[in-house]
Amino acid sequence: MTSAPATETHRDTIVSVRDLEVRFPTLDRRATVKAVDGVNFDVRRGETFGIIGESGSGKTTIGRALVFLQRPTAGAILHNGIDPQSLPRARFQSHRRDYQIIFQDPNAALNPRMSIIASVLEPLELARAGTREERIARAREAMDRVGLPQEICERYPHQLSGGQKQRVLIARALTLRPKLIVCDEVVAALDMSIRGDVLNLFAELQRDLGLTYVFITHDLSVVSHISDRVAVMYLGRFVELGPTEQVSGRPMHPYTQALLSAEPLPLPSTMRSDKRIILEGEIPSPINPPSGCRFRTRCRYAQNLCAEKTPEWRELAADHWVACHFADRPNFSPNDVTAHQERTTT
Repeated sequence: MTSAPATETHRDTIVSVRDLEVRFPTLDRRATVKAVDGVNFDVRRGETFGIIGESGSGKTTIGRALVFLQRPTAGAILHNGIDPQSLPRARFQSHRRDYQIIFQDPNAALNPRMSIIASVLEPLELARAGTREERIARAREAMDRVGLPQEICERYPHQLSGGQKQRVLIARALTLRPKLIVCDEVVAALDMSIRGDVLNLFAELQRDLGLTYVFITHDLSVVSHISDRVAVMYLGRFVELGPTEQVSGRPMHPYTQALLSAEPLPLPSTMRSDKRIILEGEIPSPINPPSGCRFRTRCRYAQNLCAEKTPEWRELAADHWVACHFADRPNFSPNDVTAHQERTTT
């Protein structure tokens, strides 16, 4: 397990996640992939909660579990204090409409044989919301809200740009008037010139509609631009969680520090104050993760304790949580570590 709950339950929490585990059997069913392995956090109403980490860390699995496209193996996900899995089937289907997801690849998410208006209408048709005329009116309203002209209604996905297709996905999610939207790498495939427009659209929709976002990305610049709080994920667990300005300005976990050091800066190398922290090796297998601290095999600060004991989830600053044995040591440096060869043999 990561630890006890990441934060105390906030008085205005929309989603609470406790000891979440999601596991998948391998193809030969001889082993189990621990995609998410004991994660705790709350999402507060009206905020943007960011989740960052390398590919394969479990970010997307968490996102799918939050909207119950993926059932948890263990633990609990509560929506406004309700466990959706305890609801009867009909109520469960109705409840899920308040919790939507926007996928990374609009080309895969849109049916190439359906017109744009048909794609935006699809959630309303499945929910049988109102009359046919009311559904069409709501779909057109959603398209207007995300800045899509009505003349594209009868076009098909291949006739739209990448930015327009992503806006179609946003409009489709808005038709059901959700309370929370999970955004899974929604700007990763977009050009830089379009990315800012889409991020500004998300901020505008949140302000106007009171939406709550869970924003999943590997891009720290995106998280810094849009998120109120951010969680850093590594190999199925959170290693750091806190207000965005604290995590990006004063990272406490060595993994977060390495991620931040890898961010490109628009400055000549002679003007950069920090050198990039190079992580040695690849992310370990989620089938057989390292003992103790999972980051220890790539950490420049690792000691024997890191292999022997899982670090506690500690609040080292206001609302700033870290899972590291040595994060509170002000003078901790690479000179204190054991040899890399010694720490990776366990």
